[in-house]
Amino acid sequence: MNHKKPYVPPRLTVYDPKDVPEWLNLMHQDLINGARVPPTYTVVVDRDRKYVHVSESFSELVGYKREELIGKRYDHVTAPNTIDIPTAHKLFFTLGYMHGLWMLVHRTGYRILIRYEAWLRPDANIQSNIELVQTIV
Repeated sequence: MNHKKPYVPPRLTVYDPKDVPEWLNLMHQDLINGARVPPTYTVVVDRDRKYVHVSESFSELVGYKREELIGKRYDHVTAPNTIDIPTAHKLFFTLGYMHGLWMLVHRTGYRILIRYEAWLRPDANIQSNIELVQTIV
């Protein structure tokens, strides 16, 4: 019996402007007006939860240089009490795919709520694409 959920592509989210920080509203307006494409936040981690690749945009999002993140566990930028990380990581390898919300911590201390979609790659690493939901200062 296969317990893996079928792949479902993420859907675009429409935010209520009163619930979103002003700078996100401005970014959204830019998108509506065709001015910019939002950054793509991508990370790849290995079985030990260590980053093997992070996009430049992700490193900027969390306030670290790419070189500082490579080789560190993703626990390093995960907010305390977000989730039982080892259990979630183990569950991921059982399912092969997960998506949901995750709380990161910027280098300066503010929190970043993200929506992620992660899947197991053929090389046994986990790739996640990330969408910014909200920053909590």
